[in-house]
Amino acid sequence: MNSHGRGPIETATAELVTWVTRSAGEPVGVGPPRACDDADGLTLWPLELRPARQTRSSGAVREPYRFTVRHLLCVTGPAGLPRLDRVLTAATTDGSYPVVLEAGDAALWTAFGAAPRPALLIDVAAQVDHPTPAAPPVLQPLRLRHLDVRSLSGRVVGPQDQPLAEMRVELPGTGSVARTDPEGRFLIVGVPHDPEHPGPVRLRLTGRGLVLTADVDAGDDDIVIVCAPPTH
Repeated sequence: MNSHGRGPIETATAELVTWVTRSAGEPVGVGPPRACDDADGLTLWPLELRPARQTRSSGAVREPYRFTVRHLLCVTGPAGLPRLDRVLTAATTDGSYPVVLEAGDAALWTAFGAAPRPALLIDVAAQVDHPTPAAPPVLQPLRLRHLDVRSLSGRVVGPQDQPLAEMRVELPGTGSVARTDPEGRFLIVGVPHDPEHPGPVRLRLTGRGLVLTADVDAGDDDIVIVCAPPTH
């Protein structure tokens, strides 16, 4: 809907009425052609909706749905002929609207119950806009905090406290990765720490046929992760 509360078809028709009135030099009526018209001039009527090429949406913003409204502009009496001449001249001169000279189909006039008469088909581009969702209001002032960065050190062992070397220890979602040494020890640096929201740190371990995760206490000075051998 536009700012006046009109839909896309109504808006397209209103814009075309304004242009035809200016080009013809006389007001144009809006309505289907009839067998007996009291007015002597031009009448305009939205005849059909035709598809238009769509554009691909990306992200959160949806592209408008585009289509064309084809209008029938025809004379309603002898006075309409010079007005139709002026509209045709304007359309082919300024290129404001595409004009199609295919309104002479007898079936069209039979459907309206009216005698064939000089007419033009005029296409008007229209679209259905999809409003962008409003962002939620910010209810509190923005506050920037500097997060501490710490290191995690510990050991990876198997049953009977056997050190596991060459285990890959990773902090998911970051580039922090380490491998255990012959004593099963590892050191991961650059681990963000939020003192206002403390909690366990999840590590991912792979190697020796194992893939597992472990939640560890970042405040522990000597983390021990016990890996059970795979069962068959």
